[in-house]
Amino acid sequence: MIFTTETAEKTAELLLQINAIKLNPKNPFTWASGWNSPIYCDNRLTLSFPAIRNYIRDEFVKNIEKKYGKPDVIAGVATGAIGIGILVAESMGLPFVYVRPEPKKHGRQNQVEGFLQKGQTVVVVEDLISTGNSSLLAVEALKEAGAVVKGMVAIFTYGFAIASDNFKKADVELHTLSNYHNLLNLAVAKNYISESEQQLLQEWSESPSTWNID
Repeated sequence: MIFTTETAEKTAELLLQINAIKLNPKNPFTWASGWNSPIYCDNRLTLSFPAIRNYIRDEFVKNIEKKYGKPDVIAGVATGAIGIGILVAESMGLPFVYVRPEPKKHGRQNQVEGFLQKGQTVVVVEDLISTGNSSLLAVEALKEAGAVVKGMVAIFTYGFAIASDNFKKADVELHTLSNYHNLLNLAVAKNYISESEQQLLQEWSESPSTWNID
């Protein structure tokens, strides 16, 4: 669920402007999963543009406070959301922790890095949601560490049905600054893509694991 349509459109436009989101329906990318994709999203690029990272930070802060109040801790999902998560925590005057994909193999073997006490409330910051699997593993790690996870916020989601199902099953509330639907509408309006390319991109989103360009 997006926070507001205005925020979704503004965020999508900023991501397109800096090529954090690349649309290339005629020459698809290949994801690590093996899926062919006409879109590639790298939200870490936002950190290199002060005005854009500040906008994203401020929108997160405003909407976290509106939706969840002030949690005890902000958690970022490694590695993509560590940077923006720290900015959000700093702006809110809150402690920050981050969650590794899996526990370290040495030392204290932590998966959650930073100081976190049992019973503390946490809002999780993520950069991108595809299937939601890795994001929800981070939530599970926080819960195992004793945190009370109030919800997750992310910059962008592809809006896959499987992600909605996964978050519903895990009983985790997700809110995003923008999503695939708003991105496509804006990309057509701003002439980043044609209407025929929009249709192709929409077809991909409905069945990304089996999609192939003709």
